[in-house]
Amino acid sequence: MAGRVEGKVAFVTGAARGQGRSHALRLAEEGADIIAVDLCGPIPGLQYSHATEEDLAETVRQVEALDRRIIARKADVRDRDAMKAAIDEGVAELGHLDIVVGNAGICIIAEWDKVTPEIWNETISTNLTGIWNTVQLTAPHLISAGGGSIILTSSAAGLKGLPFLTPYVASKFGVTGLTKAFAHELAEHSIRVNSLHPTGVETAMGEMGAAYPPLLEAHPRLGGMLTNSLPIDVTQPRDQSNAVLFLASDEARYVTAMAMTVDAGNTQY
Repeated sequence: MAGRVEGKVAFVTGAARGQGRSHALRLAEEGADIIAVDLCGPIPGLQYSHATEEDLAETVRQVEALDRRIIARKADVRDRDAMKAAIDEGVAELGHLDIVVGNAGICIIAEWDKVTPEIWNETISTNLTGIWNTVQLTAPHLISAGGGSIILTSSAAGLKGLPFLTPYVASKFGVTGLTKAFAHELAEHSIRVNSLHPTGVETAMGEMGAAYPPLLEAHPRLGGMLTNSLPIDVTQPRDQSNAVLFLASDEARYVTAMAMTVDAGNTQY
């Protein structure tokens, strides 16, 4: 029985670990070959460990263990030249491009008045400009293939003003808006564009959660905004990857410009 994305090629950013690796593996399980990129290095101000080249190599190993092909490169989503080279090389090797998963992103917790210009610029450039670069550089390949699916990782914070995350909220609301704008402009090429809105996910980014208790103690009225309706604190990466797979597959062939929440009810009122 053919997989749900059998014979397709997917480009995944932030693929070295966490949600990115999970997305690459889930798509590979269902028949896709993968083009994977990750910064694999530090970003100033991060409150959790950064991905490494060894992490990206492990993603390669796991995809190849599924008997799928993968082209993996170290590249920063903010670096258009590096991104274009990785995309073009991957497409030349694998033949075409059908699915794009713009997953790379960072998050830094800080009260509004503790956010420095450096934190703001690092967050906006990675999370928003990186998504813009990803879509602009991959869309021509999808057009050449006759259409495809683009899935952009936003957040619950792309629908709701979560506290202590002003640059992250701004960037993720931006991703939500870009999704809708790109969806309508690219529709004539049979390209669908949707955004994914997770609540917390059990990844390395969760290491920064230790910063929350003192902030919530100082601002107790804001704590409820972080609570999920379902009785869980975090989702698993595969929960998000299952949504990516659906949006990438022909099952979602008429789904576009949608903000898909996998958020345990966090943003729903």
